[in-house]
Amino acid sequence: MTHGRDLSMRELLERGDRSFSFEFFPPKDEAGEQQLWQAITELEPFGPTFVSVTYGAGGTTRDRTVAITERIARETSMLPVAHLTCVGHTTDEIGAILDELSEAGVRHVMALRGDPPGGPGTPWTPTEGGLTYADELVALIRRRPDMRIGVAAFPEGHVDAADLDADARVLKAKYDAGAEFAVTEMVLRASDYVGLVERARAVGADLPIIPGIMPILNLRSMERMVELSRRQLPQEVADRLAPLADDPQRLRTEGIAIATELCEALLDAGAPGLHFYTLNRSRATREIFANLRITA
Repeated sequence: MTHGRDLSMRELLERGDRSFSFEFFPPKDEAGEQQLWQAITELEPFGPTFVSVTYGAGGTTRDRTVAITERIARETSMLPVAHLTCVGHTTDEIGAILDELSEAGVRHVMALRGDPPGGPGTPWTPTEGGLTYADELVALIRRRPDMRIGVAAFPEGHVDAADLDADARVLKAKYDAGAEFAVTEMVLRASDYVGLVERARAVGADLPIIPGIMPILNLRSMERMVELSRRQLPQEVADRLAPLADDPQRLRTEGIAIATELCEALLDAGAPGLHFYTLNRSRATREIFANLRITA
């Protein structure tokens, strides 16, 4: 699968190929850096439509995010997408980051509000001289004709949204500001994703929405992650995994099977592709690909 770096993401997603993409995060040390590049090397042969690199809490990994994204652009065949958040930056600093990305040949950005500076669950406070909402960040990036913009979407609604309809209107505001595609936080049920797409279309947010996938390889860490987004693991998933809590290998195998079933259901429901949260490891994603009969 080729991507053609000059095409917009919307054009890439509408060419008819199923889109597959991977997300990485900036490592904290040299061992983490080696693990990241090993994962990138092992996943590159699958020809992903794009790969994204996240941004640490409060913008703490700015330099590493830019450096990794730049290296992907320079040394691989893959299309890099850099995450950029409102948190911890003035509009001038955001402009400087966009300059850096542009100079590095990075043309795609995921525009996010970001978690509150105090971490998930704490009150959101904007940075002095900065931006408050993701749609404002989209509008700021949109002023640059060379930049393409993606945004986040939430299958069960953002934790701060008053209700699901209000959440859909926020996505519409980001679309109106210039976003051309969206990636969801991890999907727990295919029906949640279908509901999100229906709500988006109903308010006129006509952009491709790619579901995010994170296989459950460790029950406790997944429960913590789900809790942070103030959601609950679906009962049918918990029922399949609970009996395996003391058998890590069998739990992992079942977690991969559940993720594979979810991927199949999402593609059957018309998802334009799948976005894998890799946690900087490639094995689980490669196993799901084997189950889906997607080959490198």
